[in-house]
Amino acid sequence: MGKNPIHRRVGHRADHKFLILLTLHLKPYTLNREVTQKRMAETNAKSIRAFIAIKLPDDVIESLREAQTHLKHEGLDIKWVRPENIHLTLKFLGDIRQTDVDAVGKALTSSAAPFAPLTLSASGLGAFPSVKRPRVIWSGLRGDLEVLARLHARLEEELSALGMEKESKAFKGHLTLGRIKGKVNPDVMIDAVSKYGHMTSPGFVADTLYLIKSDLKPSGPVYTDLISVRMGAG
Repeated sequence: MGKNPIHRRVGHRADHKFLILLTLHLKPYTLNREVTQKRMAETNAKSIRAFIAIKLPDDVIESLREAQTHLKHEGLDIKWVRPENIHLTLKFLGDIRQTDVDAVGKALTSSAAPFAPLTLSASGLGAFPSVKRPRVIWSGLRGDLEVLARLHARLEEELSALGMEKESKAFKGHLTLGRIKGKVNPDVMIDAVSKYGHMTSPGFVADTLYLIKSDLKPSGPVYTDLISVRMGAG
């Protein structure tokens, strides 16, 4: 059996033609792959994962930390949110372009301007989609909830004008405490919510909206404030 053409002497005319053809076929593929990888890297560098939220004061965070501690004793398989990362999400934006940050900031300013600061507190416990089929465990809210809903609706309108999709589900303000990792006995979950459902945090004034960047790390998300807007500035 003869040698593979690649291993024959390059000086041979047939081998020379073969190598030229091989080079012509492989080089564009290599270049196209490099260009694609470069463009993907540039796209990733120009986009950020972001959301709009109201941040919580330290005494409210401490109350939520205590609620998490109580629930941990129930033996539920839950991936807990770090207390310092708990916040009131108004709108999860997902991946947005860095060039859109200023436009989102203007939408934030326009949304916050007509509203005076809100008085809220964390209150009670619940689960999505239900206590019998829990995937997310949360603390509810008490206080200026109707005004909060109007603020959220105004924000949705302003962001929709930028081409961002509106939420299909009705807004329900909540504070995520943890996410269920595996199967949970619904009776255990119902008992835990009943046992600690009376929890209430100190009241707090929500007077600032934040656009926050989220960097996902193996140890958990890292949040960076990009823009903050005071309510009632208009």
